[in-house]
Amino acid sequence: MIPAEFDYLAPTSVEEVIAALAEHGDDAKILAGGQSLLPVLRMRLNAPEVVIDLGRIEALRGVRDDGDAIVIGAMTPHSVVGGDPLVAEHALLITKAVEHLADAQVRHRGTFGGALAHADPAGDLGAPALALGAQFVIAGAGGTRTVEADDFFVDLFETAIEDGEVLTEVRIPKHTGWGARYEKFVRVAHQWPIVAIAATVRAEGGTIAEARVGMTNMGSTPLRARAVEAALTGQPATEDAVRAAAAQAADGANPPSDLNGDADYRRHLATVLTRRAVLSAAGA
Repeated sequence: MIPAEFDYLAPTSVEEVIAALAEHGDDAKILAGGQSLLPVLRMRLNAPEVVIDLGRIEALRGVRDDGDAIVIGAMTPHSVVGGDPLVAEHALLITKAVEHLADAQVRHRGTFGGALAHADPAGDLGAPALALGAQFVIAGAGGTRTVEADDFFVDLFETAIEDGEVLTEVRIPKHTGWGARYEKFVRVAHQWPIVAIAATVRAEGGTIAEARVGMTNMGSTPLRARAVEAALTGQPATEDAVRAAAAQAADGANPPSDLNGDADYRRHLATVLTRRAVLSAAGA
């Protein structure tokens, strides 16, 4: 189908975006990479009067080192994030997740911030960002504020970004030297994950000193498997120890039931994938 008619704006600064959002309000939609918005427009599931394209704002692109964190601009393409040496060195879990994200075309067009702001619980970046304790920098008419990952994902397709605001960058605390694995279960290549597990582990002499585990498509938002993380701490990186901890992966989760599998199937998958991801991340 052909989208409904709309006006098109292409500002060159964040300030212009905020002014446009203030002027047009609910009649406006922000366009980042377009991988989620454009299909919706074509199917006429949404018909905004104004589309605000962020593609010309160079300040929203790139990866930089900022001391104890790396900063990824919201408009940085997935392909750039996945190939960036700073990300691989200090946030390997993001690199691993991007490797599994859709196909090459989507990775070249889609953007890091756009995918996170879309907040699809089956998206591949939410769980890694949550596990790494990312911070989301949001700009609006009242200035800039920073939201912790635990508070950013509110509900299905809903984030802490309010009306008149725009996500500008994502700060990821450095996890230098941590092993990482993104274990994704699909039936066909490039599919949304039925379930996926994002695990990053700091191991010392065969013992798991710290572990962070995020879950994809196990609820209406990305989730942390905190019971697993607590159970893993101080345990040997062995099959038996990790299996015992991974058995708690689905605790507190509320996975959906759909044509790809019911909730119980996803709970089982979560335990299996958590065991695989943690063992790989720990180098076992």
